Amino acid sequence: MSMRILNRVFLVVALCAALVLPVFAGIANAQDPNTEPVVGADPFGTALIDETFEEAGTLTSQDIRTTASNIINVALGLLGIIAVVIILIGGFTWMTAGGNDEKVTEAKNLIMAGVIGLIIIFAAWSIARFVISSLQTAVSPTTPVV
Repeated sequence: MSMRILNRVFLVVALCAALVLPVFAGIANAQDPNTEPVVGADPFGTALIDETFEEAGTLTSQDIRTTASNIINVALGLLGIIAVVIILIGGFTWMTAGGNDEKVTEAKNLIMAGVIGLIIIFAAWSIARFVISSLQTAVSPTTPVV
């Protein structure tokens, strides 16, 4: 697999993630699980659906540090998946090389790039987790770290 195709795949995955992540944020805050629907008030449940969609578009009272932590975890998780896919593509390329030294070299480079990417992603996650937990304890020492 050439680097040109790999770059296109990465671009498509990044664009899809940019479009899908805000939707997940709205769904996660759409309805409070502790609220119960009013029984008998609306037999079709349209009032409950309307309230759910109204709440999905509003800002939440969740702490900004928790929101940032969630966004960072999701983004780094997606990047980790991409790095593992790159390693798998490199392994597949190596298995199908058929003794072609050029393809084997390309496969080794893909695997090395994937491993280096995973190391960088893990380091970024560790640094972000440390910063977020330090902010949590600096502002309110009794708040648990997310």
